[in-house]
Amino acid sequence: MEYQELHRPQYHFTARKNWLNDPNGLVYRDGIWHLFFQHNTEATTWGNMTWGHAESRDLVHWDQVDHALYPDSLGTMFSGSAVVDKYNTAGFGEDALLAFYTAAGQFVNPQQPYTQCLAYSLDNGRTWIKYEQNPIIDEIEPGNRDPKVIWHEETERWIMALYLSGDRYCLLSSQDAKSWTHLQDLTLEGDRECPDFFPLKSPSGDEKWVFTGASGNYLIGEFNGYEFKPQSPLQRFEHGQNGYASQTWSDAPNNRRIQISWMTGGLYPEMPFNQQMSIPVELTLTGSSQQLRLSRLPVNELTSLHRKTTTISEGVAAKGNSFKIQSDATFFDLSFDLIRSEANTLYIVIRGQALTVNWLTNEVKFEGARANKVVPERNPVPLPNKESNSLRILVDKTSLELFVGDGEISASFCYLPDAYSDPIVFNCYEGQQLIKNIELHEMKSIWADEKEAP
Repeated sequence: MEYQELHRPQYHFTARKNWLNDPNGLVYRDGIWHLFFQHNTEATTWGNMTWGHAESRDLVHWDQVDHALYPDSLGTMFSGSAVVDKYNTAGFGEDALLAFYTAAGQFVNPQQPYTQCLAYSLDNGRTWIKYEQNPIIDEIEPGNRDPKVIWHEETERWIMALYLSGDRYCLLSSQDAKSWTHLQDLTLEGDRECPDFFPLKSPSGDEKWVFTGASGNYLIGEFNGYEFKPQSPLQRFEHGQNGYASQTWSDAPNNRRIQISWMTGGLYPEMPFNQQMSIPVELTLTGSSQQLRLSRLPVNELTSLHRKTTTISEGVAAKGNSFKIQSDATFFDLSFDLIRSEANTLYIVIRGQALTVNWLTNEVKFEGARANKVVPERNPVPLPNKESNSLRILVDKTSLELFVGDGEISASFCYLPDAYSDPIVFNCYEGQQLIKNIELHEMKSIWADEKEAP
């Protein structure tokens, strides 16, 4: 049955069929969250890059609609972004949607470069018209790609972040979204591809700007419309093995900054689809001065999927005495507090795969993580050196997302389940471990009517 296959995630977005990777063109307009994505319309492997398209009114339930952008003579459709042109700067019409994308020329002709192009929609994203004078930006360096465009209100112009090569990026500006001027080059050490650039309010109310790359490295600083000045050290928001190519929605209501990632490297044996997206997370800044950092937590809308809840005030795992949560759920939202106790190591066995908490090194390692060639090794995950840590774990058929505390640490993993009798078991082989404030929410499927949800 469609969307009910054995390895189909039940509350993470997947394409109806065939290959999916980077999220593209994330934009909100008139109550609809638009999710475009890299998509092969012909096979479950990478290739023939097209922009797929899905829509949601709640960031949870998604409806895949007609594909948006197909390959043409300039190239296949690589990653990019979308915005609402509320001031009609491009001249296509007030509140037109503008999509900026890379035409990967070498995939239609080995001699053609990667160029940046523009398309627009006058019907809220249902159909798209490519700008007749594309490309809008010629090749700067071979392989330059992934334009991220945002409106800068103070200088009343568009700002584009663009990947160049290696770990180098640049910023450009435009009054009309068609003609672009170079502003500055940037380096994001240890990262590449898929830039994102956006403002967030600090806890003190100051506006800060965040520059991120595909692997989850980021800088926080100031931006005056002409120059971005980093004020923080290089930090990382994605500590897992399988989070990549994250992007945030433009034009979101109430100044929300919502992010979603491709969970690269998952395995979906003999399924009609391949690859999945993460859960949308809401970004905020926490800390102060030079200690500012990004916090990532699942969007509140996710709680609408909670179906059956089990609460346990506390449990103890010890040698010879496992602590089990009774449930037959295969996809769920689990949270609890870990109190530093006698045990040096705690094994949380989730659907047959162990999430190991090492108190000696303050690290968490997921043994079932799917390694891949895109993301550098990031397993184990750092755990704050505290007497108590709050953990939230989102488990789906083929993915596990970990959030620690207020979202100061987050990690995305793909996995396949192993044999198990109970879906959640806490084990210790020396000492004992106290677990408190346990909440297990079995989840509804986003693909089924509530009355039919498992």
